[in-house]
Amino acid sequence: MPVPLMPKATAVWLVENTSLTFDQIAEFCGLHPLEVQAIADGEVANQMQGLDPVANGQTTAEEIARCQADPNARLKLSPQAVPQQFARHRGPRYTPIAKRQDKPDAIAYLLRNHPELSEAQISKLIGTTKPTIAAVRDRTHWNSPNIKPRHPVGLGLCTLEELDAAVNRATRTKGRTLSEEEIRTEENEAVES
Repeated sequence: MPVPLMPKATAVWLVENTSLTFDQIAEFCGLHPLEVQAIADGEVANQMQGLDPVANGQTTAEEIARCQADPNARLKLSPQAVPQQFARHRGPRYTPIAKRQDKPDAIAYLLRNHPELSEAQISKLIGTTKPTIAAVRDRTHWNSPNIKPRHPVGLGLCTLEELDAAVNRATRTKGRTLSEEEIRTEENEAVES
């Protein structure tokens, strides 16, 4: 469940300016009820400036009034307060220097365990070049004796979702190609007979 920006400061403001229960404030701010009680007692965050969730657009005054009237109601975060999902940009991926030596290991893993992936897909997934992929495949890479196939997700070169998407795409493409070949084979057999 998403929580408001600066949850402790929001909790300080809610404690000072509303009659919400500790449980309501704790659930809204993602804190423990005892922590909210400590804020109310002045034991925690006594120097902290409260942050108005209504002025920030995190919730509405009507929502606070509704929850003050019913102690069992739960305060809800405004839909516009939820941050947009991070959209990854298209383009070359930056790999930190410390992880660059891991790329050949990841390439070797993908070549061994996912032969359905094309060089272009591996290149995009890992952030490497086609000549490097060819060198690892042909064992002409300058570091070939030291290359050990290791999972690219474990190395931090891609996410599991990206890998699964690439494998699914390659499998679908391969399945489509096989069905077209089977169709051509059947057509050729029909022509020959």
